[in-house]
Amino acid sequence: QVQLVESGGGLVQAGGSLRLSCAASERDWAMGWFRQTPGKEREFVAAISRSGGSTFYADSVKGRFTLSRDNAKNTVNLQMNSLKPEDTAVYYCASARFMGYSSTVYTTPADYAYWGQGTQVTVSS
Repeated sequence: QVQLVESGGGLVQAGGSLRLSCAASERDWAMGWFRQTPGKEREFVAAISRSGGSTFYADSVKGRFTLSRDNAKNTVNLQMNSLKPEDTAVYYCASARFMGYSSTVYTTPADYAYWGQGTQVTVSS
């Protein structure tokens, strides 16, 4: 079982930046970030392949968020810039259900088997 621990959430003003980190107990899995607000389904944010060479972003964050991974440290990092109030949510890190190819990215919650506890991001206007 892969254990995931997120960190880096908090309160920031609109236009500001935050960096979320996810530490994994195992390496070599494709990873993703999702977010959720009360009453809504979990929403895809960004994904990265096992190798780190492929990334994919939701249209709502493209150009503002950057996902990277450090396989030596078993961590993935989500750099969030130009934050907007609509980015406010609980952010979850997840590891993929399937090993797949080293360049594969996954974008739906069903593709992920293990989830972190979540970290709150609040963007004030």
